[in-house]
Amino acid sequence: MRASLALHFALFRRQKAQIARAVDGQTSTFRAYEARYRRRTASYRQELPLSAVHQRLRAADVVYVGDYHTLPLAQETYLGMVERALESGRRVVMALECVEGRHQAFLDDYLTGRLPERALLERLGRAPGPGLDGWSGFRPLLAFAKRHRLQVVGIDRRVQGERSLELRDAYAAERVARVARAEDRPQVLVLVGQYHVAPCHLPAQVERALGETHARQGLVVYQNCEGVYWRLAREGRAGAVEAAELADGSLCLLNASPVVCQQSFLDYLEAEAGDAPLRDRSAADRFREMASLIARLAGVQVGRALDEVEVATAADGDVLARIQQRGRFTQVELAQLRRHILSRESSYIPRARMAYLASLSLNHAAEEAAHFVRHCAVGDAMEAPRRASDAFYARCMEEALGFFGSKLVNPRRGCAGLAEWARRVARMRGVERQIAAFVLAHKAAEAEGPDEAVKLLPLRRDRLFHGVSHALGYLLGDALYQAFDTGRVEKAEIRALFRDSLADPRSTYFHWVQRLG
Repeated sequence: MRASLALHFALFRRQKAQIARAVDGQTSTFRAYEARYRRRTASYRQELPLSAVHQRLRAADVVYVGDYHTLPLAQETYLGMVERALESGRRVVMALECVEGRHQAFLDDYLTGRLPERALLERLGRAPGPGLDGWSGFRPLLAFAKRHRLQVVGIDRRVQGERSLELRDAYAAERVARVARAEDRPQVLVLVGQYHVAPCHLPAQVERALGETHARQGLVVYQNCEGVYWRLAREGRAGAVEAAELADGSLCLLNASPVVCQQSFLDYLEAEAGDAPLRDRSAADRFREMASLIARLAGVQVGRALDEVEVATAADGDVLARIQQRGRFTQVELAQLRRHILSRESSYIPRARMAYLASLSLNHAAEEAAHFVRHCAVGDAMEAPRRASDAFYARCMEEALGFFGSKLVNPRRGCAGLAEWARRVARMRGVERQIAAFVLAHKAAEAEGPDEAVKLLPLRRDRLFHGVSHALGYLLGDALYQAFDTGRVEKAEIRALFRDSLADPRSTYFHWVQRLG
């Protein structure tokens, strides 16, 4: 297995485990339901061009499109299929899992102009708010349907218990069948979670609901099945194949890596106030926009460096090779970078002049943009070799400036305060608990002066070292932004701080701690 593929697959496995830990309540029924989907999508029969997919789409009466709810590209792909279907001249019906059937009247009022979008979202329990709300990809679907006067049917049902999946499929099937059996034989495009579209799940229920009298031609279209993607990746063809046909005649569109799909969900889980998703294809452009904004305030000339900086994301399977090409790294350093990528942490790598965005979020990109601006200001001093205590406080200051820069872009970004760190001491275990304890101890010792605080440093450059310096840096960066925003810190001081080579980082850290109170 190529090194780049091995890294990409290792990240996939790690994120899969992280999602499994975050999602509670997986019953034996759910695991069996998932297993049936995975067996059917483990491999493929032949590759297909998109033209063949469109041809199959035109011939179908009911098209089941697999959705990854937190990935806007999944909903964009579905919308593209709706547009294709409209070209045939047939009446098109959109059947959406994102709307419960009990809310159909509200949906109809919105589509006919009697209910504004905001009121609809409130009634659906989807009122716009801060952070990544998992709804951004669905709003364009409803807007499109309203503009083109399409019928939209909500097919979800709120139900819990061991039989919830079966009951939800049965309910959705009845609603899909009701519109599919109309005399004018409309084309119904169903957008529902990927597991549901396995032929033995929702499609089988729809067939039973329609009966032989109203039999309709069905077509299952998955998106980015993991088994198909990884087989293509092992063959070196993951980016070259548009679609594939599976053994049972279902289709699989390939428009995103499973790693990117996972990250959209993890971004949703971890979203902070005011954060917003970056689309992968625009991440580099948005990074440069934010770097320009931060550089103007910091008084740093970024010029040609802005054109030369490279922005990589988790979608780039060859990210480690690209880092190695852009800078001289030892095998030990490359191993450290690999561990960092697998930890899902974004970073700016000065020697490679590369920003790695582990999450496609505004906050992550803005923070790394601030680190890039800092590098433009001080050059190699950013990576100067230091003894352990100086390295610790230098990292605190770098993290503070990164967080400060992200607050310039997103003032609503929150920061865990001391009360939260106290809760983590009680709630966490292992290294995470140690980090919280060190943060609280260091903040308490700061009042007694640098000499006392230094006694509490974790000096081995491991997870504890990085976790504590990261947390203390964020606390300082948040305080720095609040002081700047209220006029207690002048722009000239910020500019001087961005240019500070940190020859004595401990003194700089404690100066700002005392300066900001």
